[in-house]
Amino acid sequence: MKAAFLKISICVIIIVLWCCIVATASTEGFADPTVVVKKTINDVIRLVTDEELKKPEQLSRRRILLEEAIGHHFSFSEMAKRSLAAHWKSRSEEERQEFVRLFQSLLSKTFAGKIENYSGEEVRYLKERRKKSYAEVQTQIISSKMEVSLYYRLFKKDGTWWVYDVVINGVSLVKNYRSQFARIIRRSSYADLVTTLREKSQEITAP
Repeated sequence: MKAAFLKISICVIIIVLWCCIVATASTEGFADPTVVVKKTINDVIRLVTDEELKKPEQLSRRRILLEEAIGHHFSFSEMAKRSLAAHWKSRSEEERQEFVRLFQSLLSKTFAGKIENYSGEEVRYLKERRKKSYAEVQTQIISSKMEVSLYYRLFKKDGTWWVYDVVINGVSLVKNYRSQFARIIRRSSYADLVTTLREKSQEITAP
């Protein structure tokens, strides 16, 4: 049960998922969600293609830089809240902070490792849709072996655009985690979910 909840059905896109999902920082002057997405993707790709950072002795530094790029302005708190759904309301403030921390650690470590396998996949920007304080940036990942649609859902807060969900070939990342988290809580307990998150984070961190 514990091993199953972290499996995302579309495994092929994990390599490039975080190249695109992290693009949420609204650097001053970047009010357009698509422009922000492009800038951050370029920053992440620059890190994974840097020859100096590819050296074995640079592994720890490269991971730190990637995790910083991934988490710089990605709204882990909003994503964690939406993934926990109705169970979020019954959690104390301390429990919420711990859950967000574990959720962020899990995602950052998981995808920072996978993204290092980036091999030149092309990112195409299709279109952007906005409705008041929400936006969706539609992109496509192209390689010789696959075409994957990635739609980034953002909300605007205090003048900054934040990604809160990614839709991968029609499958919402938040909904995917929501169903898996709910299943664990239903079969066992919230405490067991937290224990599982701790274990998975340590497992990913271990050499």
